[in-house]
Amino acid sequence: MKLFLITLLATSLMSCTSPQQSDGTVKTISATEYKGHHEKIDNQEVMLVDVRTPAEFEAGHLQKTQHADFLSGEFEKEMQTWDKDKTYYLYCASGNRSGKAAKLMEEAGFKNVYNIGGYSDLKAAGLPVKE
Repeated sequence: MKLFLITLLATSLMSCTSPQQSDGTVKTISATEYKGHHEKIDNQEVMLVDVRTPAEFEAGHLQKTQHADFLSGEFEKEMQTWDKDKTYYLYCASGNRSGKAAKLMEEAGFKNVYNIGGYSDLKAAGLPVKE
């Protein structure tokens, strides 16, 4: 039993000294939660980014949106030029690509990144769209 406790304690101590993979800067919020943040979008300090394909974007997107296609590699190139201290809200069709894009941003050192999910949910929540 003592050996088990010593092993458990040693494992706990080692995990505390290991470098952290993430500081939790990427947050996922629902369309309803995001709705209160949309008025803050100014594309200077707070940016809204649609990471869908150009065809998806042209079919309809939220107002005040910047487009950066995640699948084409455009997103990864563009984000290198963005200010890491700004706040970013990302969305796609379902939340999958925007989640991956948010993770890339987190790994690159961005401080405030939110995955706000899918376009249809955002539209259904009553956010202003451009179609």
